[in-house]
Parts: sequence; C-alpha cells; structure tokens
Amino acid sequence: MKQKVNTLKAVDCKESHSGLVYNFGAGPAMLPREVMQHARMEFLDWHGAGMSVMEMSHRGDDFMSIAAQTEANFREVLAIPENYKVLFLQGGASSQFAMVPLNLLAGKNTADYFHTGIWSGKALKEAGRFCKVNVIANENNSMLSVPEAETWSLDPDAAYVYYTDNETINGVQFPNIPDVEDVPLVTDMTSSLLSRPLDVSRFGVIFAGAQKNIGPSGMVVVIVREDLIGHAPKHIPSMYDYAIQDKNGSMYNTPPTYSWYMAGLVLKWVKEQGGLQAMERMSHARSDSLYQAIDESDFYNNPVAARYRSMMNVPFTLIDDSLNEKFASEAKDHGLVTLEGHRSVGGMRASMYNAMPEEGVDALITFMQEFERTNG
Repeated sequence: MKQKVNTLKAVDCKESHSGLVYNFGAGPAMLPREVMQHARMEFLDWHGAGMSVMEMSHRGDDFMSIAAQTEANFREVLAIPENYKVLFLQGGASSQFAMVPLNLLAGKNTADYFHTGIWSGKALKEAGRFCKVNVIANENNSMLSVPEAETWSLDPDAAYVYYTDNETINGVQFPNIPDVEDVPLVTDMTSSLLSRPLDVSRFGVIFAGAQKNIGPSGMVVVIVREDLIGHAPKHIPSMYDYAIQDKNGSMYNTPPTYSWYMAGLVLKWVKEQGGLQAMERMSHARSDSLYQAIDESDFYNNPVAARYRSMMNVPFTLIDDSLNEKFASEAKDHGLVTLEGHRSVGGMRASMYNAMPEEGVDALITFMQEFERTNG
C-alpha cells in the first residue's frame, strides 16, 4: 500500500495533547507532534517501498533521496553558503570536542576557548590533549554570565576561537556572536541551532547534537567551511577526519539513518511554521513568560544575569530546597515532566526547545503559581 503525504500538516490524527505530558527535559527532548505522527504513518512502509526507513540500505536510492533532501532543507532553512559542507555524523556533539582541534589546528599549537559552563569546560579539557588552550572566562570564574568583550585576551596566533552558544545546565547564552575578526570561529550550538536566524558565514565550524531542536539522539550535524577541511594530520583516525567524512558523503561507515530521516521531517516542520524567524518569536514568547513569572515571585529564583539568560533552558530554585522533590512529583501529576535540575546544580530546570508549545509553558506557570500559594 503506497503512503505518501506532501505536507506534515496533512497528517490525519485525532489525538490532541490532552492526556499527554509536556516534556521539559534537556535532551533527548520532545519532538513536534506532527513530525512523530507523520513518522508513525511511514514507519512500516516508506512511500510504498515496503519497508521502514530504519531497514533501508544507506546506499540505496530511497535513503539517498532522503539524505539529499534533508541536506537541502538544512541549507535552505539556515541559508548555508555554498562554500560550507554539511556533515551528518555519529558520536554526538562530544565527538566534536576532539574533532575540532584535530582538524583545525593545522600545525598551530594554541586555541582560544570561552569557558561559560560545563559543556565548554568539557570541550576545552579535551582540546588540552592536543594543544595549548587559552581560556577566556569571568574573573571569578562565575558561570552566570558571559565575559565582557573588554576582558577578552584572545591569542592572535590561535588556530581558532571556540564557544558554546548556549549552556544547558546553568542556562547561560551568548547574546551575540563573538567578534574575533579573521580567526576561524567555532561554536557548539547543540541546544540552540534552529531556534533563531543565524549568519553562518561568521563561522568556521558550527556543530549540534540532534537531540534538542533537530531530531532524536544519535547524530551530530557539522557545518564546516571548505577551506578548513583537509588539514588534519595523517595519523588521526579516519572517522575523525572531516575530509574523509566529506569525501564519503557522511557515509564512511553506516550513518544514523533513522535520525537523519527524522531530522528531515523536523526541518520540513520548521519551514511550515514560518522558518527560523517564527522559531525565534516562539522562543522569546516561551522564555519571556517563564522568566517574568520567576522574577515576579519571591518563591522562585533564577540567578543568571538578565542579558545572558538562555531562551532554551531556564534553571530556577525554590525558596526551600526541601520542597524540590514535592515540586517535581506534583508537577509530574499535572503532566509536567523532567523538571529536575542537573545534578551538579540542583533545583529545577525547564528546557523549552522548538517543539514545546506555548500552552506547555502556560501550564507550568499556572502550576508554579499554585504550588507557591499552597507551599509558600
């Protein structure tokens, strides 16, 4: 039986969000309902092929068409210039902590790293295995803001400058793209890619794990400028060489085919919602509402400097830590799940990626206000 739907909006499904949960987890995160319904419809038989996408040969015509369309959608949505390659790889964003220095040092022995949280800390520690790392951080090493430009001590001979655009754990986000002149700029956008328009031409490398705004876990997307490819030393593992991955169309080994397919559906959904401009408007609406509710309360607190607050991840504490378990438990009873903060910082955390509807945030705010009324 041939099944083909031209638009995700055309999926006929009578289910609503009633009775389901709003997943505020940092990742893997919730996916758009329309995307999951569409994938369910195609799960056993993709476009009359008689098999699921996850059963297909990655070198067969059917999957090759999926891969090509997904890359085309990425290029369209992000307006990626022609002189950039798009790679769909395994290993998650953490693999890039090593791949970036291995491919970009190109004979140099220093790289600049902004240290604004746990993920940038992990990246600079890994890079330290391959080169000298010049760390740019706040004077008191506070992870509640981004170092001001006048305090930066960039190395003019650095191979590249690296920053994590959005730190999911402490909820800190760069308000602007750092201006580093002609030095290649590298960014981990795992938790922020596709949430707003982006000038890709400002970067040497952009990478993002899929499990926030792109699709299910199992894949990392790497956008890399062509002139930065082909400089890796010959002794590095083939799987970690951008040039080899590019030459093989991200298929040097069997790629994460189903994650690749799902990313294509998500990108189609983003386009149908109005593109990255619409994603940014919705991101601001969600985060502004939640921050306002926190700031107007004496019961809840967010310690991040307002200018550097994340649109994606909002950590907050309660007036009494002994209420944390009760808050999370009662929230779950109201269909608001995965609100516990990261174990390293405690408290609560609401992650609100593109798929989170505004009514989910409204439901959280209503619950928070009622919890404060009965426990304050």
